[in-house]
Amino acid sequence: MKHFTQFLAAAALSVAALPAHAETTLTIHYPMPGFFKDVMDTISKKFMEENPDIKIQFAAPSATYEDGIQLILRQAGTPEMPDVTFIGLNRLRMLNERNVAVDMTPLVQKEGNMAEKGFSDTILKLAQVKGKQVGLAFATSNPIMYYNADLVKAAGGNPDTPPKTWDEVIALAGKIKALGNGVDGMDFRWQGDDWMFSALLFGAGGKMLSDDEQKVAFNGPEGQKAVELISRFVKEGGMPVFTKAAGEQAFAAGKVGFEFQTTGALVNTIKNVGTKFDLRTAQIPLIDPDKGHLPTGGNAVVILAKDPAKQDAAWKFAKFAAGPYGASVVVPGTGYVPNNELAAKSAEYLGDFYKKNPLFQAGLSQMPRMIPWYAFPGTNGVKVTQTIVDNLSRIVDGSAEPKEALDDAAGDVEGMLPRS
Repeated sequence: MKHFTQFLAAAALSVAALPAHAETTLTIHYPMPGFFKDVMDTISKKFMEENPDIKIQFAAPSATYEDGIQLILRQAGTPEMPDVTFIGLNRLRMLNERNVAVDMTPLVQKEGNMAEKGFSDTILKLAQVKGKQVGLAFATSNPIMYYNADLVKAAGGNPDTPPKTWDEVIALAGKIKALGNGVDGMDFRWQGDDWMFSALLFGAGGKMLSDDEQKVAFNGPEGQKAVELISRFVKEGGMPVFTKAAGEQAFAAGKVGFEFQTTGALVNTIKNVGTKFDLRTAQIPLIDPDKGHLPTGGNAVVILAKDPAKQDAAWKFAKFAAGPYGASVVVPGTGYVPNNELAAKSAEYLGDFYKKNPLFQAGLSQMPRMIPWYAFPGTNGVKVTQTIVDNLSRIVDGSAEPKEALDDAAGDVEGMLPRS
């Protein structure tokens, strides 16, 4: 009897030691660790505290959005594919066309109160493809003007009233270049993808393709104005042939007057500049202030898991990461603009943040101008983007005239489009 009692006691202890719920482990992939590692660590830690039955582990991050989409497409249908990924907004179409992502539409409909959690229809549409909810927008950005107020002042400008037109930018950047001492006038982040080119194109009221997506439209009058500007940046504004990293480093070192790139780089820029000079930000000029728009950069959280239990856990994580808490981590941690309306308005999250951090206001003020980052149809999206970048490079290095490079890009891209 004694041994039986000891057995029962031991069994009771064993049962007590078991977790209350079976643990689900989610493997999560994300891009650009320089922007997002600290953000992801913070969000996942808080999520696991609130959901102790779900464990988060991270796959090796990808260096860029382009690397990320290609990795996921290679891993699709294999054991290596993660349960959740964060994909550039302009690559959601590729996932949808290949049926890789889980359709979130039924999940959103079942939730029923997404607007109450800060997910307005406008925000939901940022991660939709032809009405299908492929993801939830996680980090959203627009391009802004960063400037060195000390150099602006030295060149005769007024740092308190930054340029509002591209003509004004180019004129002042040329004066900064003329200061000498190894100083360059400006840097425009054209490398890597088509996002900053689309900022000029959309800013002129243009579009990438025709409405039926059968013909290239970016070589129209708006696109010609865009590439002419890029040429002027070099010839009149003192823009060198920078790599992306070199341009950022030169600006942070106080050797460039104006830097044009994503607001998502703001926190890193603030850290890298430190006290070397008076850093300011402002809205990016539009070629056509009346018709112009700006592309929405950033990424969306996407569910890939096929297992029902993992899908349930992944949906909880997606809502949390893209929700008000996630936005309250992403914005001050990177510089991205809020992807969640509740986070932007509530004092509990970011309501007072912008009053205390004026450098972040440029991106926020441009949100009404934001439209989706264009996603090219078909399987050649990455090649299309690289073709545009390669031809922009020819303009910057002076090996081709703007119209020649634009027409070459249009001709090559037209041949890559799918035919219906």
